[in-house]
Amino acid sequence: MRKMDNEQGKDNETSDRKRFSFRINLFFFSSFIIFTVIIVRLAILQFVDGPQLKQQEASNVTKNVPLTPIRGTIYDSTGQNRLAYSTPVQSLYITLSKNYSDSLEEKRNPDKKLLPELENMTQKLANRFAQYGDKDEPQMTAEQIMDAMDRNYQRFSGFTPRLIKTNLNKDEVAYFMQHKSEFPGLDVVEETVRHYDPDTVAVQAVGYIKSYKSARETLDKYKNIQKSMSAENDPGLIYMDNESVGFDGLEYQYQEQLRGKNGYKTVPIDPRNMPEGVDSVTPPQKGNNIYSTINKEIQVKTEEAITDQLRWLHSHAVSGKTHPYAKTGFAVAMEVDTGNVVAMASMPDYDANYWQTGNISNDNYKKIQNVYLNGTIRSFGSGQPGQHPESVVLLGSTIKPLSVLIGLEEGLFSTSSYYQDTGAAYFGRNNSSRVRNSSGHVYGGLDPASAIRHSSNAFMVDMVGKRLYNKYINNAKEDQGVNVWDCYMKEFGLGVSTGVDLPSEWSGRREYAHNSKESSLSKLAYASFGQQGKYTTLQLAQYTAVLATKGKRMEPHLVSQIKDTNGNVVQTIKPKVLNEVKFPDAYWNEVIRGMATDVSAFKGFPYDFARKTGTSQQSVGRELKDNGVFIAFAPRQNPKLAVAVVIPEGGFGAWSAGPVARKIFDAYDEVYGLDGVPKKKDAATADPNTAKQP
Repeated sequence: MRKMDNEQGKDNETSDRKRFSFRINLFFFSSFIIFTVIIVRLAILQFVDGPQLKQQEASNVTKNVPLTPIRGTIYDSTGQNRLAYSTPVQSLYITLSKNYSDSLEEKRNPDKKLLPELENMTQKLANRFAQYGDKDEPQMTAEQIMDAMDRNYQRFSGFTPRLIKTNLNKDEVAYFMQHKSEFPGLDVVEETVRHYDPDTVAVQAVGYIKSYKSARETLDKYKNIQKSMSAENDPGLIYMDNESVGFDGLEYQYQEQLRGKNGYKTVPIDPRNMPEGVDSVTPPQKGNNIYSTINKEIQVKTEEAITDQLRWLHSHAVSGKTHPYAKTGFAVAMEVDTGNVVAMASMPDYDANYWQTGNISNDNYKKIQNVYLNGTIRSFGSGQPGQHPESVVLLGSTIKPLSVLIGLEEGLFSTSSYYQDTGAAYFGRNNSSRVRNSSGHVYGGLDPASAIRHSSNAFMVDMVGKRLYNKYINNAKEDQGVNVWDCYMKEFGLGVSTGVDLPSEWSGRREYAHNSKESSLSKLAYASFGQQGKYTTLQLAQYTAVLATKGKRMEPHLVSQIKDTNGNVVQTIKPKVLNEVKFPDAYWNEVIRGMATDVSAFKGFPYDFARKTGTSQQSVGRELKDNGVFIAFAPRQNPKLAVAVVIPEGGFGAWSAGPVARKIFDAYDEVYGLDGVPKKKDAATADPNTAKQP
């Protein structure tokens, strides 16, 4: 029994030794593995990740602080008049060299003054502003300066300079430059302020600016810039929150060209994210300059013509009544061979200098909220009480040249066809719907040209609307006639983008395509004389230019050239044909021959010209209001300029819109010459920058 116990003890001892040996071996093996991993990891850090870590380390000790870029200038077509430009101002910035934020102890004891150094500085600054600042302007208080310093880092990082005051006068600049050592972290920095022509030249087309911080909350363009900036390697392309950016018009459309490149200050910082050491500065680069096709002289005369005409309509009776609700007017003048827009007026306008700093006061915004949008390319209300017409109205009879072209091209009639006008046309079941001519006129026998000249609604309904419907009625789709009409409209630029170099263009309202309550016959009947589509003034001008060129739809543009600060041409915008409508010359000639409506405002006009008046009706409350529309191009042979004018609630187009068009043609004739010869002696060299050649 004892022998068995000894043997069992020996076995246990052997087993314990084996277990111990296994544990020792496992320990050494594990240690070997761990040290191997550490050595490999160290090798990777040194040879693979080393360069990247060094770069990261460098970025952790320096920060690039952007400096405001210098925005380029927008000139008119002469290159002499600045429609938008920036001027330098001196601004006072401070970079906090210490952490002045509230401590936990200060929050517990708010009455305890823990910042005597900063408070002394703010009071000293306030005293110097009061001493050297302009006496007729309110000066900053110490409390306002303390708020601008943002000592608790609610708006800025520790190393970011804080703007204290802008537009310093020369005495303030001299003092702070001489006493910089008394104000640690203080810098006088040159910046720019945006200015707009005080004559309010094409302000809605030129546009305005806003702060980048505000713009990115609204516009996708700046939201996308915000997303991409984190991956941007060039600090000169980084946008700043307080930087001014284009928000509408040419300012927005050509933002990248106008902006230039911001400078930046490379600031060494410590582990607390506070600045230390000596800064290095890379100066900003000025943006490119934009040369517009807008001619200031023609533009100003266009604006004055609309304003004078609105005033005249309020005080003079036409057809027995005045038009007191004619509050707005819109006009576009476009060269038919280049697409250059020489005038684009949306009236009333306003002083764009309200946006000078990128922000606008509530009071100023209330003044302009109904006029700051460009009514020649988009639709918006006039701000009048009640449902008064928007900036975009029905075309009225200005559609009739196109209606006749469609009728000729579709084989609905020929240039020699005659129609007996009885004063009205009937359509629908049992002829239940009737369309009358204006004032019930009966014109008798009409060919296509005379139907345009007399503006016969009956001809358009019977010869175009009804016949186009009947031609396609056997098609599987009842709306095929409407679709054919729609295709023609778009070929002439109605219901589609004009291609203009402006943002937020509205393509129009094709009521014939969206009104499900009307039959196809009814849509075509009313569309044939201009009651089923609302289009912008720019679309009307482009459509008129298509008639003038016999089929070429030119892309309208407001910029002819872009140059750098040294005057070198960066880009030239050349004429562009968007599409071409090919009809027989006989059709074009018949239609243009018919564009000869009598317009008294053109009495004595020295050129033969093609024109069409229009009066579209719109229900306002329980009354029908007449909107004035007018299109024309001149001269009839070798046309140079196409003009479109819209006066909502202005009455008949010949009386309300026609006089405005006459003054636009006269202004163009003086500057450029409708026959290629300027009528002003000093106008021969007035336009060196546009693509147009006399």
